[in-house]
Amino acid sequence: MDSQSDKALQFRQLHRGPRALVLANVWDVASARIIEESGVPAVATTSAGIAYSLGYPDGQKISREEMIARIARIARAVKVPVSADIEAGYGSTPEDAARTTQELVQAGAVGMNLEDTGGGGPGRSLLEISVAVEKIKAARLAAAQLRVPMVVNARTDVYLMPGGDATSQYDEALRRLTAYCDAGADCVFAPGLKDRETIGRLVKDVQCPLNILAVAGSPTIPELEQLGVARISLGSGPMRATLGLLQRIAAELKATGTYETLQLGVPYVDMNKLLS
Repeated sequence: MDSQSDKALQFRQLHRGPRALVLANVWDVASARIIEESGVPAVATTSAGIAYSLGYPDGQKISREEMIARIARIARAVKVPVSADIEAGYGSTPEDAARTTQELVQAGAVGMNLEDTGGGGPGRSLLEISVAVEKIKAARLAAAQLRVPMVVNARTDVYLMPGGDATSQYDEALRRLTAYCDAGADCVFAPGLKDRETIGRLVKDVQCPLNILAVAGSPTIPELEQLGVARISLGSGPMRATLGLLQRIAAELKATGTYETLQLGVPYVDMNKLLS
């Protein structure tokens, strides 16, 4: 496990500057190799992207076994550190989070996203902070027992929940992220937050490396770096953009019977070489 431990330490250091760690999330070996080939220092998976590619909606509808199997294939295919999105740990208890972490380490990953919801879909809700904290501690302990210093990115979905005013959302997000940092998280994640001023305030108040999900309307990477954001990820955006291209190909075939959109693809020879 020495090389895996080294990768984990290397990945943790990437959260400490001087530049923000930018992660274009991947969903299979081909996407991981393409992103790695661009020269990035690490790759991260998207749970939604992996689920979609295997025929599931997002929100822990995929089994732990299928998710871990895909992550393992990605980790074997790249040389850079791999961080994996494991949603809420595929179970409601700290023991579930520990088991998932153990399997994640065995799959070759060195980082993990762990969110504080009880599952996906319209009826999802935030876990009690105490439960989320215990899951983080259990994940940290499970990785330590395998002697891999797993980088835990603890996520709160406060800003993805419907309703709530800006003040109450901020207070709750800060309360949760501070607790997660105190529980041993190396980085904390607040997807859904796009307001520049609020991001800058949270960076200062949480006193822990902060991950922001970059989407349309988010500040640019240079702007986020100026605000002190440590980690910037794209989530399922790249995978959905790829599917958007597929939609355009299908629409062109139907509308005109032409294939111009295919010119945007990676050449056949290049893909074969990349995966050889």
